[in-house]
Amino acid sequence: MNPRKKVDLKLIIIGALGVGKTSLLHRYVHKTFYEDYQTTLGASILSKIIMLDDTTLKLQIWDTGGQERFRSMVSTFYKGSDGCILAFDVTDLESFEALDTWRGDVLAKIIPVEQSYPMVVLGNKIDLEDRQVPQEVAQGWCKEKNIPYFEVSAKNDINVVQAFEMLAGRALSRYRNILENYLTDSIKLSPEDQSRSRCC
Repeated sequence: MNPRKKVDLKLIIIGALGVGKTSLLHRYVHKTFYEDYQTTLGASILSKIIMLDDTTLKLQIWDTGGQERFRSMVSTFYKGSDGCILAFDVTDLESFEALDTWRGDVLAKIIPVEQSYPMVVLGNKIDLEDRQVPQEVAQGWCKEKNIPYFEVSAKNDINVVQAFEMLAGRALSRYRNILENYLTDSIKLSPEDQSRSRCC
């Protein structure tokens, strides 16, 4: 692809309340970390432009609220997304156990439902000591669902860029495949128009 051609991708980051979605997003986009964030109500959007595989990508990343009362509203933001980060807090077992529900919500909104829809799972807050979710358990869940897993720390900037860029790369591949299939399906070869009058 031509690097001057910009590809816009919509990515979403979802998970339970307090797992650090906003912190992860700010670490990736602004390279900053703040101890105290306000709870995200609904969704907020940040953008970042990166180069990947000789392609300029404009990532529009939707940070969604994790509160149960916003769940139905937040799920409307999933439509049209090109990839998803499922985040949980390694010190909060309930946030890990909720991943099945969050994943199901996303897959229910992606039309058509595709196995190729890109996702990555981030186990955040590995800098804290009171871990409740063993790495092997999280890896097992992800392996079963064929989703890449990253142990991350927004605070200490561990694996955040790698996780976002793996998702961006997978979303770009899916975008190219959809585009290629669309172009292939839309090109129809037909015999030349027979009704043309012939010259003497």
